[in-house]
Amino acid sequence: MDMDYNNVLKTYIPLVDFIAGIVGPNCEVVLHDLSNVDESIVAIRNNHISGRKVGGPLTNLGLKLLKEGSYKKEDFLLNYPGKSADARELRSSTYFIKNEKGELIGMLCINIDLTGALTAKKFIDGFIKGNIDDSYKSTATGFFCNIPENLSKSIDEIVYATAESTIKGLAIPLERLSPDEKIGIVQQLNDKGVFLLKGAVSSVAKILKVSENTVYRYLNK
Repeated sequence: MDMDYNNVLKTYIPLVDFIAGIVGPNCEVVLHDLSNVDESIVAIRNNHISGRKVGGPLTNLGLKLLKEGSYKKEDFLLNYPGKSADARELRSSTYFIKNEKGELIGMLCINIDLTGALTAKKFIDGFIKGNIDDSYKSTATGFFCNIPENLSKSIDEIVYATAESTIKGLAIPLERLSPDEKIGIVQQLNDKGVFLLKGAVSSVAKILKVSENTVYRYLNK
């Protein structure tokens, strides 16, 4: 990765340590440089939460926000649901870092592991009610965003997770998908910014069991 990233982003690196130091080990803080979404992570603290490291890619939500241009109307997103690679529930927030032209050049992301808090809440709720309710589920929601973010470690993980959720929405086995349905899946993945990642075409081709040329053809429809 080219470490000569924008000087504006360099000023945010101390904030990564600052925020992580204040909130503690249950708070992962990540700085993304969007000049290269394949290796966007330039600083990260408390990465035991997601298992990611410097040089890792942008998340599925980050790609979607970049593709849709949501940052043009908002300066940040607060308290939206996230999920770690090992399925722990997170509360996440993202600050959009823009240059003087209003172009998005980076993201400062905070992911708080709710495991301990949810366990404590379940115990307290059960204690107050006189019993432990096994059907308890977290109802944490985001203020501005309700798209679950998957903190994947690699490009393949991001592509496969996004494709899997898209295919599940059709409720049709993969082997029975028609060409039109596959075109729809490719277009949905494109809308979600998946093809901003290098190698995404190859991964999607493997998932849909078609050639890379076919995926490119679907993208042009």
